[in-house]
Amino acid sequence: MERGEWDNQTLLMEFLLLGLGDARELQTPLFLLCLTVYTVTMVGNILIIVLVVTDPHLHTPTYFFLVNLSSLETCYSSTILPRLLASFLTGDRTISMQGCMAQFFFFGTFATSECYLLAAMSYDRYVAICQPLLYASCMNWKVCLQLVAGSWVVGLLISTGITSFISRQRFCGPSAIDHFFCEEAPLLELSCSDTGMIRILIIILSFLDVVFPFLFTLASYVCIIAAILRIPSSLGKHKAFSTCSSHLTMVIVFYGTLIIVYMLPRTAALRQLSKMFSFFYTVLTPLINPLIYSMRNREVKGRQLLTCLLVPPLL
Repeated sequence: MERGEWDNQTLLMEFLLLGLGDARELQTPLFLLCLTVYTVTMVGNILIIVLVVTDPHLHTPTYFFLVNLSSLETCYSSTILPRLLASFLTGDRTISMQGCMAQFFFFGTFATSECYLLAAMSYDRYVAICQPLLYASCMNWKVCLQLVAGSWVVGLLISTGITSFISRQRFCGPSAIDHFFCEEAPLLELSCSDTGMIRILIIILSFLDVVFPFLFTLASYVCIIAAILRIPSSLGKHKAFSTCSSHLTMVIVFYGTLIIVYMLPRTAALRQLSKMFSFFYTVLTPLINPLIYSMRNREVKGRQLLTCLLVPPLL
């Protein structure tokens, strides 16, 4: 398109988030559901953080990673749910261009950091089960800090790159984003710029974003399962599996829904299904984290009831 044609077009200053649906009778139930999920998510994850920080018995690499995961889940939820709840209350679904880019940036940062943090946690479980005699030396506090800091830095860098590419696109209309938050695919559908190059760049960055940490996590669990199967006694197998079952469940839930969302074709018939799975991995996964770890806990059952419901198993 020539420069003169660009100048004659009005660039969008805000978007309209279509949300989860237009049916009026569903707005109140959806608001109550999201409010409940957000409240439980925040309370559950914050209590995990408080418990681990205040209890010296839980100052171990396993719980250090869990504190960071809970912190990510808390931030992760807060990039989407408050805006969604406000739209249910006020009926205002508009979001400014700057607000949309900010939401996209923070969501991408926390989502990518979580992928790498789950990979770091899988490495922790690998060393604990496959190299138990080397665990103390391999998973010292310096290594743990480096793995966690690396997860946050990689998430920040990749999200900065993708957001900078998308923010340079021209959006001339329509303004309706067929989603409940500013997400990459529906945003690019609204661009009136040539998106060919940016889609290639996003695919490259997506390999670093999701595929690499997923393959690393998968390889870790292949080694873990192989090591568990070599244990002669059933009691030993059960004990070894119990040390990683909570994390494995979290990995399956997170990556399972994430892969489904990005593998589904962007056709009109499948968009509602895609939004449903997006709701699951963006909204419900942070809620599942404290529930999964609390159900698998055995060590702190003798402590007070509230903390007993909110901590994972130790080695």
